[in-house]
Amino acid sequence: MYQPPHFREDRLEVQHALIRAHPLGMFVTMGRSGLLANPIPFVLDEAASPLGTLKAHLSRANPQWQDFDPGQEALVVFQGTEAYVTPSWYETKRETGKVVPTWNYAVVQARGRMKAIEDPAWLMRQVGEMTGQQEAAHPEPWAVSDAPSAFVAAQLKGIVGIEVEIARIEGKWKVSQNRPDADRRGVAEGLRALSDDEPRRMAEMVEAKGAPGT
Repeated sequence: MYQPPHFREDRLEVQHALIRAHPLGMFVTMGRSGLLANPIPFVLDEAASPLGTLKAHLSRANPQWQDFDPGQEALVVFQGTEAYVTPSWYETKRETGKVVPTWNYAVVQARGRMKAIEDPAWLMRQVGEMTGQQEAAHPEPWAVSDAPSAFVAAQLKGIVGIEVEIARIEGKWKVSQNRPDADRRGVAEGLRALSDDEPRRMAEMVEAKGAPGT
């Protein structure tokens, strides 16, 4: 990933927080048929390895779990908050006019060797953990145990587990750190004025990240 120094985010706890907040990762592998990519929801097990281990499952009909090259690293891309930035928000536009549009975003890329797992007990734990995390905010959380056990057992036969022990992880927070103070204030104000939640979350990130090096 292209990494200008002022956009790097190397703190593991911050990278992990983005993965937890945006668990649908783009899962990319190299295999006999070339590159394969699928959006897959992951559970992050922070204690399983020094940089964390990603756990998920694929449909058994998905060729990715059989086609991958075990000698190659898999790549999982987690896309966080993102927003278009118009030059109209910059004070520099009024001062010199020397500005261009850009896009702000936060992203984490994790790489590691992929393992396919068919053990029913592992699959049950993984599905339970994933469901528990996503259902926790609901007023009446659904649990795997709410479904008939025979139905669940049959469903487990249709999936294959995926485990990626993270060997390398990179974070990039491109949130206007390279702009002067007045431009950053303009970006935050402009984003907050929009009606959607996503730009407002980006406004908070622009304000929190501050100047280069912070």
